[in-house]
Amino acid sequence: MKDRDRKTNAMRILDSLGFSYEVVQYEVDEDHLDAMHASRSAGIDPELVYKTIVMTGSSGQAYVFVTPALFTISLKKARQLTGEKELDLLPLGLLQKYTGYIRGGCSPLGMIKKYPVYIEELAQLEDWIFVSAGLRGYQLKVRPCDLKTACEAEFASFT
Repeated sequence: MKDRDRKTNAMRILDSLGFSYEVVQYEVDEDHLDAMHASRSAGIDPELVYKTIVMTGSSGQAYVFVTPALFTISLKKARQLTGEKELDLLPLGLLQKYTGYIRGGCSPLGMIKKYPVYIEELAQLEDWIFVSAGLRGYQLKVRPCDLKTACEAEFASFT
C-alpha cells in the first residue's frame, strides 16, 4: 500500500460517518514532533492546526483537549470544565497505553478507549481545521462540526 493510500482509524471513522476530509502529509522530524512543526512542514496556517492534549484528573479520569497549536490550556478553565480539583498532563510514557497513539501522531479520533473530548470553541469560527490523523506525518483537514460529532465531543472555552 502506498503511503498516500494509507488509512488510519481516524480516517475510517470519518469514512463510516460519511464526513469529507482531506489528508495532508508532511516530513516527520523525530526531534520536533509538535503541532507547530507539523504546521510548518505541511505548509498549513498554524492558526488552523489543532493539537491533541490528554490530561488526567485527580479522580483518575482522562480527558482529551483539542486546542489550537498556538495556544495553551488554561488549567483553571479546564478544571472548571471537567469538575476536577487537579488536572495534569498524561505522562508521555502512558500516552500509547491510554490512547493507542504515540507522541506526534495522537488523534482525538479512534482512541482505544472513549474519553471526554473538548474542542476549543474557537474552532467553530473556521470552515476547516487540521488534526492529527493518528500517524506521524499525517494531518486531517476536517470540518470542526464533523470532528465534534465523530469524537462525541463538546465545544468549550479552555485556552
